[in-house]
Amino acid sequence: MIGVRLLVSVIFLLLSSFAVAAESDLDLLNSMDEGREWGAVGRLSLDNGNGFCTATLIADDIVLTAGHCVYDKTTGALADLTSFEFQASWRNGRAESYRGIREIAVHSQYQFADEASIDRIQFDVALLRLETPIRNPNVTPMSLTELPKIGSTIGVVSYAKGRTEAPSVQSRCLAAAQQNNVLVMTCDVDFGASGSPVFATTNNGIGIVSVVSAMADMDGRPVSLGASVNPVVTDLIAKLSPTDELRSDTGGRRNTGAKFQRP
Repeated sequence: MIGVRLLVSVIFLLLSSFAVAAESDLDLLNSMDEGREWGAVGRLSLDNGNGFCTATLIADDIVLTAGHCVYDKTTGALADLTSFEFQASWRNGRAESYRGIREIAVHSQYQFADEASIDRIQFDVALLRLETPIRNPNVTPMSLTELPKIGSTIGVVSYAKGRTEAPSVQSRCLAAAQQNNVLVMTCDVDFGASGSPVFATTNNGIGIVSVVSAMADMDGRPVSLGASVNPVVTDLIAKLSPTDELRSDTGGRRNTGAKFQRP
């Protein structure tokens, strides 16, 4: 148990809702030179451009985001594939690559209609298969790794309300607590940041440990909540349909191109 009280009414971060952005130590990455190592992070355009979440390329044809980003909030059903577009490394009106979505995988235990809770957030992860792979030297897929120890320094790269035209990075927030594969963080997030990659630096480099799901309150202080990428992503990869880019190795496991680091 976390040992603190989290508000039951967790506020999800879709841009279509509105809130006042708080000041923070976020660094805006206005140019490719400033954000070169974050080229895999982009906007997932929703409802034909009427909103967005943040998403990250983790293989040349797979992006990672929050599960609630792929649902129609009016009907509660998965949104139509044609309503999405991944805009890799979006900056000031243009992206390095644009891709439609041909398949979505969400966890069988994620229930969009359920009341917001820690149990729901732990499965709030989705994978989206792109219509065609992205093979662009400026857009290199990010690796995944395990949740860090409590008290470790982590960071987040996000688009959000008030900073929709370029990503921002906050590289020094803390992993404050953990419960049921949900990470409680001091990272600054706002509407539109759902699906943002939370990263940690390991001996093997930078790896994604979580995706931003929600905001909450911990002892009167605002915090952000994120689902661990392990083991949920492994389960979701198994749900994706095989493609010409996938093959079986001698162990019978499909190679998706997604990379998992050892901690």
